[in-house]
Amino acid sequence: MTELAEPVPATLAEPRSRGLSTLSDDAQLIAACRRGEARAMEMLYHQYKRRVFGMAHRIVGVSDAEEVAQEVFVRVFRGLTNFRGDSQLSTWVYRLTVNAALSHLAKRGRRHEVGDDGLTELPAPPTTERDSALASRIEAALTQLPAGYRAILVLHDIEGLSHEECAAILECRIGTCKSQLHKARARMRELLGPSLADRVPST
Repeated sequence: MTELAEPVPATLAEPRSRGLSTLSDDAQLIAACRRGEARAMEMLYHQYKRRVFGMAHRIVGVSDAEEVAQEVFVRVFRGLTNFRGDSQLSTWVYRLTVNAALSHLAKRGRRHEVGDDGLTELPAPPTTERDSALASRIEAALTQLPAGYRAILVLHDIEGLSHEECAAILECRIGTCKSQLHKARARMRELLGPSLADRVPST
C-alpha cells in the first residue's frame, strides 16, 4: 500500500461532503475483501485512507498519526470477517479509528476510561508552535483540547457526521455527544480567542 496522504486542512465551518457509496456497494466490497481479492482491499484502503489519517492526525498528533492509521487498517482487514453490517461500513471504520487513536494515547500512559462520563478526561498531547493561517490556528487549538473533546469535534464539525453517527462511533448516548460537543466548542472558542471565536459553530 502507498504512503498515507496528508490530511486536508481542518475547517470547522465547512464539513466535508458525504461519500456516495451505497450499502449495496459496501456489501460487494466487503464480500470481495473477505474472499481475499487484493484489488478490493486496495479499493477499501484508498476509499478511507485520507479520512482515517486525518482523524488520527487530529486526535494523536502528526508524529503518531501514520502509526495509528496503519493499526486501523490492520484492524479493518482482520475484522471484516466478523463485520455484521449492523452499522454502515464507514461508521465501523471511523469507530475503529477513534478507538485505535484513544488506545494509542492510553499506551503512552494516559489510561482513562472513555465512556459517557469520560470523553473529557484524556489530556492532549504536547502542542507545537504554529502561527499564520487560519487552518494552522485551528489545528494548533485542536492539539490543546482533551482527546475526547477533540474526537467529537473532529467527527461532527470537521468530518460533518451527524449526532447519531457520532454516538454510534463513540458508543455513547446522543445526548452525551451533544453535551460534549457544546463543551468542546466552548473550549475551542477560548483557545482561538475573540478574533476567531466566530469560526466555531455555536449550534
